[in-house]
Amino acid sequence: MTGRPIPVIIDCDTGVDDALALLFAVRHPALDLRAVTCAAGNTDVDGVVRNTLTVLEQAGAPPVPVARGAERPLVEPARAPRHVHGEDGMGDLGLPAPARTPADVDAVTLLRREILASPRPVTLIPTAPPTNIALLLRTHPEVVRNIERIVFMGGAVATGNATPVAEFNVWHDPEAAAIMLTAGVPITMYGLDVFQRVVVPGTDVRRLRASGDPAVRLAGELLAHRPSAPESDGDDPAGGLGDAGAVCAVADPAGISTRLLPVEVNLAPGPGRGQTIVDRRARPGGSGIHAGEREQALVDVALDVDVQRFAKLYLTTVEGIPGPV
Repeated sequence: MTGRPIPVIIDCDTGVDDALALLFAVRHPALDLRAVTCAAGNTDVDGVVRNTLTVLEQAGAPPVPVARGAERPLVEPARAPRHVHGEDGMGDLGLPAPARTPADVDAVTLLRREILASPRPVTLIPTAPPTNIALLLRTHPEVVRNIERIVFMGGAVATGNATPVAEFNVWHDPEAAAIMLTAGVPITMYGLDVFQRVVVPGTDVRRLRASGDPAVRLAGELLAHRPSAPESDGDDPAGGLGDAGAVCAVADPAGISTRLLPVEVNLAPGPGRGQTIVDRRARPGGSGIHAGEREQALVDVALDVDVQRFAKLYLTTVEGIPGPV
């Protein structure tokens, strides 16, 4: 490894693939996981806290502080996708209750404390609806000076999953997403266009599930649960990395291809609510000329991903196989 580890904070709604992201972040030597904050999303916020502590415990992580955050989006009620992540948010795997306990501060307080205390600018990795991030940026705008970048899992250039045009994290709290995108922090959008492509082959998933290492075995069980995997390998289901790909993109940014593009979140009621409108035109039309009148941001949008590179990176990291980082 060259250079010092990147200080990162993950804001999550753990969540099967958020759990995969945490396992990777704990084990990658180029990442210094300084804190984890929790928001309602894949399950209720108390379930998110419990799941997060369980994953960190299973991973043998150091005593990373974990804080409870937003119970619901800024405007609308919480809407957990239990059909995807199960009743407990973790695929109903029956994992043991954690012995670890959360921090005695709320998520926004922990975010502010850890960002300002870091000797180097922090990279924020939201893999949840960005409610906590929006509250932080509105309440404590001074943190912007010590944020290197936000790499968030959310949005889509093409097709959504919560609706035909909206991805779940942004759809769940579009107002929060709009605040995050326009806060003046460099942002990378790891959206559904790349999210859905990174798949671990079924033979590898089976190997992980047979491991004697609890963290590796958990990664295998989580990957086997992923219902969004677009293909299978014989009797062994392939597993989509999902949110974990955003953390891979922080550890290995060369694995994605991005383009700096104007992005706007649709906040209007109706079927387009929560859509990330990404302007890929070579030159703006009439609406683009007046874009300064709207809440529009320039974002590094991930348009392509090296699937095999990220799958290999994930496997070698979680399994503890030495290699370049």
